[in-house]
Amino acid sequence: MSEPVGRLNRRQLLQGASALGLGWALVPGPARAQKKTVKLAFIGPLTGGTASNGLGGRNSFLLAVQERNADPKTKHHYETETLDDECKPTVAVQAALKASSDPAIVAGVTHYCSVTAIATVDTYHKAGMPAMVWGAVLPEITYSHEYVEITRVNGTMINQNQIAADFAVKTLGFKTFAILHDTTDYGRAHAKWFSEFLEQAGGKVLSTQGTAKDQKDYTAELTRAKADRPEVVWYGGLTPDGVRVKVQMDKLGVRAQFQGTSGIKSDTFNETTGPSAEGALAFVEGAPTEKLPGGKRFLEAYAKAGFKEPSEAYGPFAYVAANLIIDAIEAVGPDRAKVARHLKQTKNANTIIGPVEFDAHGQNTVPLISKYVSQDGKWVLWEDSEYASGKRTLPGHKFKKM
Repeated sequence: MSEPVGRLNRRQLLQGASALGLGWALVPGPARAQKKTVKLAFIGPLTGGTASNGLGGRNSFLLAVQERNADPKTKHHYETETLDDECKPTVAVQAALKASSDPAIVAGVTHYCSVTAIATVDTYHKAGMPAMVWGAVLPEITYSHEYVEITRVNGTMINQNQIAADFAVKTLGFKTFAILHDTTDYGRAHAKWFSEFLEQAGGKVLSTQGTAKDQKDYTAELTRAKADRPEVVWYGGLTPDGVRVKVQMDKLGVRAQFQGTSGIKSDTFNETTGPSAEGALAFVEGAPTEKLPGGKRFLEAYAKAGFKEPSEAYGPFAYVAANLIIDAIEAVGPDRAKVARHLKQTKNANTIIGPVEFDAHGQNTVPLISKYVSQDGKWVLWEDSEYASGKRTLPGHKFKKM
C-alpha cells in the first residue's frame, strides 16, 4: 500500500490560510489552543493514470480545510490525512482500513474511481466511519445498500448516459455506434446504461466489446469496429485507456466520432492525446466550475492557495464534501455515528455547486449534465464551442459527408 501523500499539520494550515489571504492573525493564540483537534481523511488516486483527477480533488479538499481553520467561528481545529488508492480496489480497501481504524479520523472524503468506491463501502460501514464520495458515479455505490455511513455529493452515471445518448442521436444526428468499454464495474455499467438509452433514442449498437483495464493494444477491437463502419466509437472507461483508444483509432484509420464518459474528462486526456483529441465528446454531472453558483470564488481561492495541479472537473465536489462534513462535525460534535446520521439528513444545503440534498440512500440529485467537446487542446462546454456555433464541424460529421 502506498504511504499517505501528506498530512496537513498546524504549520501548513497557517501557511495555507495566509496564502488564501484569510489570516490566522485574526484568531488569538489562546483561542486556537482551546480548540479540539479533529482529523479528516481524503482518499483518491494520487498516482497512476487518473492522478490528475485525484490531485485536483485532494487540493480542493485541503482548500476547504484551510478556509475553515482560518475562520475564528469554527469550533474545532481540523487536520488531514491524505491516502492514495491508485484507482485500484485492493489498494483502496487498505487505505479505507487505515483511515477507519484511526479513531482520531471522524470522516472521509472518499474516492474518484467507481471500482474503489464500491469496493470500500462495507469497510466504512463496519467501522461506522462516515464516507462521502466525491467523484465515483456507479449507481450501486449508494443504491445497493442502506448504509448510513455512505453518501455521495456528485451524481451517478444514469442521468449522464441518458443525456449523452439523446445528445448523440437527437441533437448530433448519429445513428450507429460501436461500443467499447473496460470490464470493470465502472465500464460495464456505463455501457449498459448508454446502450439502453441509445436504443430508446433511436440509435443502433453495431457491436459491443469489453476490454481490459490498462490494455495497451486495441488493434483487434478497433479493427472489428472499423469493419462495422459505425458513425461513433463510444468508449466507457478512464483517461489512460481513453487516450490509447482515440490515438489508435486514428492510426488504424477508424473514421468515426469519438465519444467518452466523464471518466475521460481531464486535462491529461487532451495533453496526452494531442491533436487526436480534437472533437472528442465527454459528459460530466453538474455545471462547469466557472459557472457554478460559487465557482468563481472557488477558482480564485484555489489559485491564490498556489496548488500546482488544476482542480479538474470533480474538485468542487471534493470541496463541497469536506465542507458538508465539517458542518456536520460543528453541529453535532466529532462523533462518527452522530456525524453519519446528520449527513444523511442533509436537506437543501447551500454550497458552491448549488443546493445539496440527499435522498434515503444518501445520494445527491444532480440533474444537470454538462456536455463537453475537445477544442484546441481544451475541454469546452458544448454550448460555448465553435462546433455548436457551426464554425467547426465534428470529425464524425465530416466522415458522414464523405
